[in-house]
Amino acid sequence: MANILVVDDEMGIRELLSEILGDEGHVVQLAENAQQARAARLAEKPDLVLLDIWMPDTDGVTLLKEWQRDGLLSMPVIMMSGHATIDTAVEATRIGALNFLEKPIALQKLLKAVQQGLTRTPEPARPAVPAMRVLTPEPVSSVNSIGAVSTQFDNRGYPAVAAAPVQPAAASPASQFASLSFDLPLREARDAFERIYFEYHLHRESGSMTRVAEKTGLERTHLYRKLKQLGVESVKYSKRGE
Repeated sequence: MANILVVDDEMGIRELLSEILGDEGHVVQLAENAQQARAARLAEKPDLVLLDIWMPDTDGVTLLKEWQRDGLLSMPVIMMSGHATIDTAVEATRIGALNFLEKPIALQKLLKAVQQGLTRTPEPARPAVPAMRVLTPEPVSSVNSIGAVSTQFDNRGYPAVAAAPVQPAAASPASQFASLSFDLPLREARDAFERIYFEYHLHRESGSMTRVAEKTGLERTHLYRKLKQLGVESVKYSKRGE
């Protein structure tokens, strides 16, 4: 998990990038101009910055020069723009930008650039965790099977298997569909159906947007926008942090 600063004057782009990066497990800060970006850089010291070139107060290249001049360019910076020329991209790279993404940004290019940027910054060392022997139970066919196993020891010093809490199976949509009213206008009925449909798959895939996109046949960017339109909060179905 990394701390990523997104700087862009377009609210829609800030929100979309925040949802995508948040779903990948990152902590995302948002800034709509250079002034907010300066404050965020000093306050939180982000691991990576996504920086728009064209902004109303100070453009991204000028801000990049400021950070480089003041010794604050200690994190990878990825420039973004839908109107920049090749000369602008080359100049940003010369100053110290790691990469350049052209808008509209393809999802796979975004995730690849972010991953490459984060690998340039070593993570702080973590204390080693002693290896523990884990006993694996025999496979079972029941849907409500044991989800995980931890190793404990009894009073004789022998390892004993303790089952983790059983995770409930994804709720069947049949009972929810039964509650749909055929008296609704077509548009409202369709939205209600789609809401149940996506909530079911989010629950079933533990909030993984990648797997839900594969199951439903939607490109991830389209999926994010669809869930936002329907008012479905994908974060609450995720098991991160539990």
